[in-house]
Amino acid sequence: MFKDLTSAIKDNIRDYGMYIALAIIILIFTTLTNGLFITPRVISDLIDMTGYIAVLSVGMTLVIVIQHIDLSVGYIAGFLGAVAAILSSKVGMPLYLIFPVVLILGALIGVVWTGTLVAKIKIPAFVATLAAMTIFRGLLIRTTNSATIFTDSDAFNAVGNGYIPDLFNNDHLHVLTIIIGVAVVLLYVIMEIRNRHKQVAYRLRVSTLPIFIAKLVFVSAIVMYFIWKLASFKGFSWTAVIVAIVVVIYNFVTKNTTLGRHIYAVGGNPEAAELSGISVKFITFVVFGSMGMLSGLSGLLFTARLQSATPTAGMGFELDAIAGAFVGGSSASGGVGKVTGSIIGALVMASLSKGMDLMNVGVSYQYIIRGLVLVAAVVFDVKTRNMRSKKA
Repeated sequence: MFKDLTSAIKDNIRDYGMYIALAIIILIFTTLTNGLFITPRVISDLIDMTGYIAVLSVGMTLVIVIQHIDLSVGYIAGFLGAVAAILSSKVGMPLYLIFPVVLILGALIGVVWTGTLVAKIKIPAFVATLAAMTIFRGLLIRTTNSATIFTDSDAFNAVGNGYIPDLFNNDHLHVLTIIIGVAVVLLYVIMEIRNRHKQVAYRLRVSTLPIFIAKLVFVSAIVMYFIWKLASFKGFSWTAVIVAIVVVIYNFVTKNTTLGRHIYAVGGNPEAAELSGISVKFITFVVFGSMGMLSGLSGLLFTARLQSATPTAGMGFELDAIAGAFVGGSSASGGVGKVTGSIIGALVMASLSKGMDLMNVGVSYQYIIRGLVLVAAVVFDVKTRNMRSKKA
């Protein structure tokens, strides 16, 4: 059993590495803060502060998969967050209209600007998005007039600070959160069993049944532990629900649709994908349009969390999103990366920040440590890729 477990981890170290890293980080900070890091309030705050970076990391994962990069997402998020604040506070637009307006604007920015420059004019994504970063920084300053725009809409601000209501009057436990958590775990188990059956049907190599069951029990126990902690506080926040919806949709698209297979095909070998009939140009438009849309969602979540839009909103978001994608297992050479991995990567980076804040570690040391973690993630990617190429 132990030998099988060791062998399974070694064969899938690229997939398991980020989970192991997150577990080690949680264990270290829980010990160093005398259990403060694992309290329900801190876990809830950690998930909320990860939300606007997590959705960016999901989009950035697809951009990296097709061998590009997007440096503009931070200030596009800041600019669209300011637009959302104006629509809410000065125009008085209801929340159910602000959401589609901001998402469509973001998608248009991604398609019309980045997609056109990269896919049609063949400008390197690094240059095209660097220019966009500067442009949208200027637009953000113009839009806010170098002043903070406060939002006083309770519905708008609840997106970043509110929690889902409970169906039951229980002061000590958020029952609806428990019910949703159990449903999520059951869905996870069913999906894993279906995937295993498919792999067996295609005569692919799978782990032994005891290892497979141990994995399901371990992951389910970890998820239910965190859900229990959240239910002991105020339950799921609206931010967590929105991030979960994004993850479910993108995970389904990338794993179960033709579009998802084409994205990975383009990332693995663009020339071969083009020869096989896949439009690399179309995929590039779709991925950058998706990135722009998620930038709008990120800006909305951030503005709602702060209850205001500021001239400096979005600064450094792109670096956190890129770091989340790489730490989550995306390959710097393209073709490899998972949506769920990017969420874990964003959680790893946010856990580092939160843990060091609780320990009162200086900001300068925090930057150094996070930089070293990012380097370690890329070195890990290169090493595991070399190991696989040697095996092949």
